[in-house]
Amino acid sequence: MNKNKKDFNIIVNGVGGQGLITLLKVISEAAMKEGLDVKTSELHGLAQRGGAVEAHLRFGPKIYSPLVEKGKADLIISLETQEALVVSYYASKNSNTVYLVNQFRTPTLSETISDEDVLKRLKKISSNVIIIPASDVCQKELGNSVVAGVFLLGMAAAHNFIPLDMNTLINVIKEVIPEKYLELNLNAFNLAKTYKPAAVVNS
Repeated sequence: MNKNKKDFNIIVNGVGGQGLITLLKVISEAAMKEGLDVKTSELHGLAQRGGAVEAHLRFGPKIYSPLVEKGKADLIISLETQEALVVSYYASKNSNTVYLVNQFRTPTLSETISDEDVLKRLKKISSNVIIIPASDVCQKELGNSVVAGVFLLGMAAAHNFIPLDMNTLINVIKEVIPEKYLELNLNAFNLAKTYKPAAVVNS
């Protein structure tokens, strides 16, 4: 990832109830704290738990549009496996899009595509695909799968997939997360620092 890039484009998607609002708020606030201009799109589907959600977030010295152009995403965080395919046209091998995918299935989706097929399709689009059972890891280690998004953000920060300082992100988490959920979210973020993903694909 080039930290000198003029702007940085992120797509976050999944289904309602996965903590996507929290994830976006942390990233946005951290970017602003580092003196960057930030624009986000309206969120779709959040009112309906289990409904499809897609959001755009862009930051840089000066951002004029909140929408990420086709093939221009630098980072895609998909909180549901099949939903990763829905936003695949924002990724590009040429732009070295990093794809972080939560290996998680929601029972509300009627169509079922195997994880292997999802991975095969994504490999044709992006040269950097990482599939992680974030929900399962958080449930097992922390007793709560809702913080899978914060866990994936921790992965992005630990592996330099996002041009924001890790300490800035941690400080923002401390500021924006309610006290009763703070320890859980910090633990999820820090857990990602030591987690070793098995499904890293460089096609």
